[in-house]
Amino acid sequence: MINKYQTLLNILDCIRLEATSRYSKKYNPVDDIEAINQARARAFIHLYLKVSFGILDFDEREHFITDESYDGGIDGYFINNENRTIYFIQSKFRTTKDNFENKEISLQEILFMDIDRILAGESRDEIGNEYNGKIKQLQREVSTLDNVARYSYRIILLANLTGIQHSQLRKLCGGYTADVFTYEKCYDNLVFPVISGTFFKATDISINIDLSNKSAGSKISYNVRTRNNECEITVLFVPTLEIARIMSKYKNSILKFNPRNYLEFEGQSVNESIRETIISKETNEFALYNNGITMLSDETFINEKIGQKNKAQLSIKNPQIINGGQTAYTLSRIFDENKNNDVENVFRNKEVLLKVITLLKPSGGTETISLIDEISVATNQQTPVITADRFSNLEIHAAIQKLLFDRYGILYERKRGEFADGVYNKYIQNGQIIERNLFFRIYYSANGEINKGSQKRLFVRQDFTIETLNGTKELDKFYFGFLCFRELMKERGPHERVEKDVYGMVYALTKKYIPPSIENYESAINDRLPGFKKIWNEFLNKAGVNTNKYYKLFIDKDTKEPRLAFSKSLWFESKDFQADVRSFFEKQ
Repeated sequence: MINKYQTLLNILDCIRLEATSRYSKKYNPVDDIEAINQARARAFIHLYLKVSFGILDFDEREHFITDESYDGGIDGYFINNENRTIYFIQSKFRTTKDNFENKEISLQEILFMDIDRILAGESRDEIGNEYNGKIKQLQREVSTLDNVARYSYRIILLANLTGIQHSQLRKLCGGYTADVFTYEKCYDNLVFPVISGTFFKATDISINIDLSNKSAGSKISYNVRTRNNECEITVLFVPTLEIARIMSKYKNSILKFNPRNYLEFEGQSVNESIRETIISKETNEFALYNNGITMLSDETFINEKIGQKNKAQLSIKNPQIINGGQTAYTLSRIFDENKNNDVENVFRNKEVLLKVITLLKPSGGTETISLIDEISVATNQQTPVITADRFSNLEIHAAIQKLLFDRYGILYERKRGEFADGVYNKYIQNGQIIERNLFFRIYYSANGEINKGSQKRLFVRQDFTIETLNGTKELDKFYFGFLCFRELMKERGPHERVEKDVYGMVYALTKKYIPPSIENYESAINDRLPGFKKIWNEFLNKAGVNTNKYYKLFIDKDTKEPRLAFSKSLWFESKDFQADVRSFFEKQ
């Protein structure tokens, strides 16, 4: 199976590489597997802090790691001043897939958490050991909080724990509320958001504006009434640095309503043009060349009196980019590549047009989705939105994505480019991703509907329902077919067109060789595929040649004379091909 645990390890190893020189030796030991496992265990806590609280800076996260000797059973903490909650983290990272997914934390380990003693200001544990410096740091930070009486406490257990009721767990944790991150929850809530770039959601953002070159003020605003919503539209130029900084932090989570995400390869010419204009020019041609960014907002405020000359600030609540995501993402890539250098100089004096649509009704309803769809179609974009992109946010595709990841570890790309960030950061490989149309082609073919699988525009035309997904047997056939497809395509060029005969082979292999357990799928394919090729050639030689329908007139290369010969391509494209494949292999 595609290994979600290995993806987790990839992420943890990437986090280890983020360690600054101060911590490099601790997080990146050489040729010492025990030390590497200890570093991964600390990186696991980093992952939780990064995803849950959007802390991107390594040193800032390391500040909250307490996992050392005499830590009072607390491996990490975080003080969230926004929701006035103090989080205490206990983590049990397991160094093998089986242990990570099956081994549970013991109740005794939970009891070792000295939260009450630490919050009471005690400097030593019950047997007299002095708490380490990080725990004392935690005590100092709690003691200096304003209105600390209004803060609540929550325990985070990064470990498997089953068979205990919530009320019992609360008692075990000294009356504090506890959240348990089992291995399933880690995969869903930590791993998937990181590889899809959706781990930190934007609620309120602020954008600094330069007024020195704006003779008519910072903005143009006007109200618009549409049949779906009432809106206020604000148009202004903002520094590209501000957009880059925001996009670097929020990534795909700010593209929720966008019909597609970052196009790494399809949009390469656009990306390079943006990069060239930002990096190679010191003047502001970017404001002329770029079509700009359109952003949705629930509330929008601009303050031009902030105590700084020629400065203003734009505040946006629940921002979502629905047009210009490619521009914003490319700017963030430039920002990430230069953030350890003079990043401000790279973006200096370069601005981009920003159009903010403030909806007077809460965003996310059917009327909002309809409005977004119309804007996506009507707006002149640098990289066109294809029809399938506009269907990517439908509930059925989100359900397929979750099911395939949960059961098989496959990443269903319902939006073009949504896993580009995971590939770019080496969290995942392209082979773990299945393009949306390819999923339907393999699903239908593996279940015997080869003709249906070879139709065009399947992503748009498919007749799936949520209920269809409950057919585990059919989905398991898809997964076996997917693994077969990958092996078959290894023998062909990477850019070679996939002919219908490949989907015929997917069906034949699935029909003949699928084992009862998905754990045995890959070994069955490796064992059976060489012998299958002989059977497939036998089928090709017997099945279609008995009918005259698929003979075609050719010019013989040697004699230059016309001759009649059987055309496999005509046969493959016919409706008879499916019937012939099923008839032959159902008798095997």
